[in-house]
Amino acid sequence: THWKHGGIVGVFGYGGDIVGRYSDVPKKFPGVEHFHTVRIAQPSGLYYSTKNLRALMDLWDKYGSGMTNMHGSTGDMIFLGTRTENLEPLFWDLTHDLDQDLGGSGSNLRTPSCCLVSLAVSGLYDTQDVCYHLTMHTRMRSIVLRPISKSNLWLPNTANLMLVLTCSDCTWKDES
Repeated sequence: THWKHGGIVGVFGYGGDIVGRYSDVPKKFPGVEHFHTVRIAQPSGLYYSTKNLRALMDLWDKYGSGMTNMHGSTGDMIFLGTRTENLEPLFWDLTHDLDQDLGGSGSNLRTPSCCLVSLAVSGLYDTQDVCYHLTMHTRMRSIVLRPISKSNLWLPNTANLMLVLTCSDCTWKDES
């Protein structure tokens, strides 16, 4: 189908973290009249539990197409294909039932990623603390992290920090 890009679609009180896509021939392809992309922030170190992955897939089966892309260009889990009217309930269930958040999109801070290096080697910098600080406290309007490339961030009173985001593959859900 042909797409007309809908820009960044927001959820109430949150801003843009959903990429809006609409078919320009909706009568010909009604199943993909709306096909928004939702970015889901990953856990620290990209370590998902089986329970968490099942809950995310069940959520996506409920509100979307069921198609996913694991860690696309923003470093987030990508949910491919949902309708506009599903966005608010999806966001509510994601944040209230699963205690997760939308990932970065548009001109805001892209989703930072960190590793568990501080658990493996003592005495190194606490990467999870930095990731949390960048996500929750730092206002970085002039810096947009570009995944797939390395971004140097200079933080006051710290060593030079380099964040590296990676891409992975896709998932599917087997019948139970």
